[in-house]
Amino acid sequence: MGKLRLGVLASGRGSNLQSIMDAAKAGRINVEVAMVFSDNKDAFALERARKAGIPALHLNPRDFGSKDEYEQNILALLHEHGVQLVCLAGYMRIIGKVLLEAYPNMIINIHPALLPAFAGLHGQQQAWDYGVKFSGCTVHFVDEGMDTGPIIIQAVVPVYDDDTVDSLADRILAQEHKIYPQAIELIAEGKLKLVGRKVYTKQ
Repeated sequence: MGKLRLGVLASGRGSNLQSIMDAAKAGRINVEVAMVFSDNKDAFALERARKAGIPALHLNPRDFGSKDEYEQNILALLHEHGVQLVCLAGYMRIIGKVLLEAYPNMIINIHPALLPAFAGLHGQQQAWDYGVKFSGCTVHFVDEGMDTGPIIIQAVVPVYDDDTVDSLADRILAQEHKIYPQAIELIAEGKLKLVGRKVYTKQ
């Protein structure tokens, strides 16, 4: 079976992108990162891709008259590089209908909280401010909402009394780097079954 071709969308430093590239290079996941795209020309994720010899692409959303037009151009890039699964890795834009319809149940995201709690921006800060005893991270399918898609896999991280937001965020990030490649491999192996909102792992 050939390798699943990934397109990774990122807006920032790309540490989750790096974890995916490292897992692919080590042969832990049967995928190939076919391209990396960013809405931010200065995103370090693009530099990570270039260093790895992966096409690093950028489009400025302000150059387009509508979100649909912007996404049509992203879609053209994804198709050009034969992308089968779209992975959001710190991509700071809500995915619209153009991409959702082109990749049904084949767009996934990593979020630094135990969804459905603390969706949206700064999930670690939200959890710390709320005073929860456990936080974590979630890989989920992307739908039209903000962090509302069906959950694929989660990791739980305890919140210690002496934690700061930064120390909690660091421990959550370490788990993100583990479970995102795991979720991708489950998809690459065809082991996930989606029934309504529930995601089952086939044996």
